[in-house]
Amino acid sequence: MGILIAHPENKEKSDALKAFMKALKIQFEEEKSAYDPEFEKKIKRSKEDFEAGKFKAIKTDDLWK
Repeated sequence: MGILIAHPENKEKSDALKAFMKALKIQFEEEKSAYDPEFEKKIKRSKEDFEAGKFKAIKTDDLWK
């Protein structure tokens, strides 16, 4: 059978999904992120800001002034 990858949005959904799979005796593996959750939130927010046009571009030549 294939592999399913789920991305629960919060701990409650993650717990519910794990309970469901345990009840159906579905084997699953859980991987922990190597990054701090607060750091991941900052990166996500930064990406969203960039996509919304909230950034300042700096020319390479201006970096040495």
